[in-house]
Amino acid sequence: MVARCAHADAGGFRLWPIFSAAALRRKVLEVLTCGGGGGRGGGGGSCRGRTAYRSPQRMPKPRPRSDRLAELLRAEPSECGGDVEAEADAVARKVEALEELKVVVGALQASSRGDHGGCMSQVEAAMAVRRKAKDDAGAREMLAMLGAIPPLVAVLDESDGGEEITAAAMYALLNLGIGNDTNKSAIVQAGAVHKMLRIAEGGASGTLTEAVVANFLCLSALDVNKPVIGASGAVPFLVRAFEGASTEQARHDALRALLNLSIEAANAPHLLAAGLAPALVAAVGDTSVTDRSLAALCNLVTACPEGRHAVSRAPDAVSSLVDVLNWSDEPGCQEKAAYVLMVLAHRSYGDRAAMAEAGVTSALLELTLVGTALAQKRASRILEILRADKGKQVADASGVVATVSAPQERGCREEDTEEGEPADACMSVEKRAVRQLVQQSLHSNMRRIVRRARLPQDLTPASSESLKALTASSTSKSLPF
Repeated sequence: MVARCAHADAGGFRLWPIFSAAALRRKVLEVLTCGGGGGRGGGGGSCRGRTAYRSPQRMPKPRPRSDRLAELLRAEPSECGGDVEAEADAVARKVEALEELKVVVGALQASSRGDHGGCMSQVEAAMAVRRKAKDDAGAREMLAMLGAIPPLVAVLDESDGGEEITAAAMYALLNLGIGNDTNKSAIVQAGAVHKMLRIAEGGASGTLTEAVVANFLCLSALDVNKPVIGASGAVPFLVRAFEGASTEQARHDALRALLNLSIEAANAPHLLAAGLAPALVAAVGDTSVTDRSLAALCNLVTACPEGRHAVSRAPDAVSSLVDVLNWSDEPGCQEKAAYVLMVLAHRSYGDRAAMAEAGVTSALLELTLVGTALAQKRASRILEILRADKGKQVADASGVVATVSAPQERGCREEDTEEGEPADACMSVEKRAVRQLVQQSLHSNMRRIVRRARLPQDLTPASSESLKALTASSTSKSLPF
């Protein structure tokens, strides 16, 4: 086929193909992709504007979807949205709490600068710190980071603020220091110890005294604060509070603070100078404070020789400790009392003699049988010390110490003895003293056994003859274990 070209050559006609090579290739591709057919309207020709043809082999096969999966897919956007909303609410609450803490600390700092025109008074701000730091560890840390501690410590210097603001500041500091060692150290470094001590020594009321004692208890729990508090002069105040506190809570807090301070060996001179050893020994009989009192005594006798001397010289110290050895329902107290007696027996003959006079042997023997493993070990050690000491030295009635390791001669004949036992007149002074001590120990043991068995007192042997008869007819099998 030819067509007339408008721009023909001089001859007037030129051969021109209807379809060029590029157009032909384009037509072939359209036919292959859109299917056969001639005209434009009959499905042939260009397929522009139509839906693209996709081969059946390339069509993805539909996969069945269970109803449960559809439910999960439908629920997923809502759940994700819920988490986002919850996180947003949590962030909003945190921001709001932070703003509240900033307002509180700002009020404290403004009051410390003398600016009292804020929306919150100094008392209200201190009470807000106390309330927010009571049960929230994060709030304690955040308040300290915002700078709440220095203005609260500065409040303790203000004498014209009244007892209300002072008590609020001290309880706020107390709550800030609970469970936070960094805050404890910051409170001491801010100078709170000496300020609290001045308040306590200035005739403070019972409420302020309890607050000061509670703060000393909290601050003394940190090791770096122990020597600072011990050297500050707070020990006499704590000892007085322990001996004559108005409430049981203040008494227990004072004892716990003293126990914390006794852990530091450098505080032993301050504790002894304040008379802590006699106070602790006198409190041993009170079951509510016996355990901590004995723990403090253990620290004192271990710290230095002066501590051992102070404990042994306390009135009724040895007898009180020996009585504790019989408290079978308090194994912890038995262990601590045995430790104190073990240290005293190891260092002093006079203490060993006082223990023997108090009847410690029977209590130790029982402790080696029915006590805890630690109590048995300590009781056995004390018995070894007493056994090594026995036979070397004994004390006669006049208090003179004599050596009896060598055999003593009798100044009587064999016919002067009765039933194989030497007569009293034929015995040396030392042997008579030993025999008297043995008889006293036997009488004491029998009285203790009768008391524990809850027998009538008239069954207790009153003479040596009845004691001989009872011990001769008894065996080890008849003794209770």
